[in-house]
Amino acid sequence: MKRLHIFVLKTFLGPFLMTFFICVFVLLMQFLWKYIDDMVGKGLEWNIVSELLLYASFALVPMAFPLAMLLASIMTFGSLGENYELVAIKASGISLFRIMKPLIGVAIALTLFAFYFSNNILPKTNLKFGALLTSVKRQKPEMVISEGAFTNEIDGYSIKVDRKGKNNNMLYGLMIYDHKENKGNVKVTVADSGFMKISEDKKYMTMTMFNGQSATDEAPNRRGKNRTFPFRRERFGKEVLTIPLEGFDFERTDESRVRSHYKMMNLDQLNFIEDSMYQSYKKRVRRFAISMRYPAALNDRVLAFTETQDSIKHPHRFVQDTIVAFDTIYQALAPQVQNELITTAIRQARTNHQTINQNLNELYNQKKSINKLTMEKHKKFTWSFACFIFFFIGAPLGAIIRKGGLGMPVVVSILMFITYYMVSITGEKFAREDMWNMTNGMWFSTYMFLPLGIFLTYKSANDSGLLNIEVYQYQLKRLFRFLFKRKSKPETIS
Repeated sequence: MKRLHIFVLKTFLGPFLMTFFICVFVLLMQFLWKYIDDMVGKGLEWNIVSELLLYASFALVPMAFPLAMLLASIMTFGSLGENYELVAIKASGISLFRIMKPLIGVAIALTLFAFYFSNNILPKTNLKFGALLTSVKRQKPEMVISEGAFTNEIDGYSIKVDRKGKNNNMLYGLMIYDHKENKGNVKVTVADSGFMKISEDKKYMTMTMFNGQSATDEAPNRRGKNRTFPFRRERFGKEVLTIPLEGFDFERTDESRVRSHYKMMNLDQLNFIEDSMYQSYKKRVRRFAISMRYPAALNDRVLAFTETQDSIKHPHRFVQDTIVAFDTIYQALAPQVQNELITTAIRQARTNHQTINQNLNELYNQKKSINKLTMEKHKKFTWSFACFIFFFIGAPLGAIIRKGGLGMPVVVSILMFITYYMVSITGEKFAREDMWNMTNGMWFSTYMFLPLGIFLTYKSANDSGLLNIEVYQYQLKRLFRFLFKRKSKPETIS
């Protein structure tokens, strides 16, 4: 039995490591597509880019673990089924659960490690990644190629670029105002196209322009009515402008400035911040409730009801004490009093409506910030537990598919993972908007896929024909044979 377990472990670990790095690489490509605009044109050194990609890879590990577990388990049991090794093992009296036993231990260990990684390692790498990405975004050479807006980051110059080339570093529609002499917009250069190049020491920027002209306002030459304002214009086919740069060296952002982001906290920090924000939120709700204009008796009850409960004071409950026949009293009043009463009620209703509109958006944003903290806490558990779920989905699916390699297992894994991700995103959205309970929303994908994993494992362990693909293939062949036979049957002429 030990040899069998060692054999299964060796068969599993190879595909798992391979698929894990493949998943990280594929997910990293998505990161590059997202942040490529923030890195291009910065003049970054390779060590900065490599460090940024390394931190980004760590951020993708929690998502890569479940996908690698699903793909590796399908490949492992699919390969065993394809080579009839799984049939031989079952024929010797060994059940599927005993075959899966060592891998169940691996799945549990990986689930625990994934949680440890998400709670202890990932916040630190996210902190370093956030600080480094902020530094990259603030790198000033990017400012000289902004589209559609004047850039004043370079001392003495104001530069505007209409369009940047998509497949090259060409710039189109250049306009440069020279403010070095502090005389205003007296010297301007426009060009159809050009390109920029920053020196290796980042002290100078060379701008090469094509097909343009420069105009310079001269000093007035007369006074009075005959005063004129001459200017000098020069046309050029190619002109090179050298601009000195100062303070364009890469500077790292202090990590303490971005430490407050919820993705850079562990469970203890999230619990502390969440509790503080929730207490502040409750106080804000109380101030909003007592700011509304109600009758005096109702104001007192709202004030007592929203008071924080303790062991000494308990809020008054809303109890009906008097039944007022409003219509009878209202009809007995004079017309002037009736009009005044209606006017006062309308004014008070409008005041309450204005107060609600002023506070609603603020309270909504504050609650969403609290929800993000709560969601991050649940994610540390849900994505870790997904490793365990996907093993019990992938192992029976591999035994059913009976295909190893990177063909059918990859297709099935991607479809299954995309479905899980879509269900997870749906639950998170409903939880974030407070349409669902936070626990139900964040664990909605688990509620859906855990029973599926149990069902597939049970059916596969009992060799149920319900999950035998050959049964469905045989039934489809019979159906097509029956349909084509009826279609090709000759008609009899009476």
